[in-house]
Amino acid sequence: MGMANDRWLSRRGEAIAATRKIYGGTALTPEDRMIELVWLVAGSMRLTGDLAAARTSNPAYLDEALATARELGLPAAVEAFSVSEGGLERRFFDLFDGLCGELQRL
Repeated sequence: MGMANDRWLSRRGEAIAATRKIYGGTALTPEDRMIELVWLVAGSMRLTGDLAAARTSNPAYLDEALATARELGLPAAVEAFSVSEGGLERRFFDLFDGLCGELQRL
């Protein structure tokens, strides 16, 4: 998990959370939503090493992330979110930098 990508995701995630708080979820673009979902997953994995916090925060996060990744044509994100929750937990840190790179190109 690269520190530069972690900082980038944290900054973007916090900015998107502020937008959501002020304007609501309908103000988010699909790109914002995808970044927000990866930020949610990354935070959960950093916090507890699993996806329990992500699931508690948004029970549909995995389905939403896969649908949004498909909508945006993001192959790395589609691959990451096509697996089971356990599979994502096992592979997330290996996939993180590729996901961030893909998101940064949006």
